[in-house]
Amino acid sequence: MEKSKVLVVGGTGYIGKRLVKEQGAHLVPGSFSDHQSLVNAVKLVDVVICAIAGVHVRSHQILLQLKLVDANKDAGNVKVIPFTC
Repeated sequence: MEKSKVLVVGGTGYIGKRLVKEQGAHLVPGSFSDHQSLVNAVKLVDVVICAIAGVHVRSHQILLQLKLVDANKDAGNVKVIPFTC
């Protein structure tokens, strides 16, 4: 069975950096203010995990998650997005 490729959004933050300690992890630059960068990142993977937290206000986190959902729709290849925020 082929291993899944996983995008951890917020992989450099408090929770995210603990999730990406696995071998083979590498940083993929992207920004919530740059929709195409999110689409490009999502196109590289099979699964997206959202690990953003901390300094954001809860309603702001929801808006960021919606941007991630929109990027997933445009990328068209990820079947499951487990949100951990």
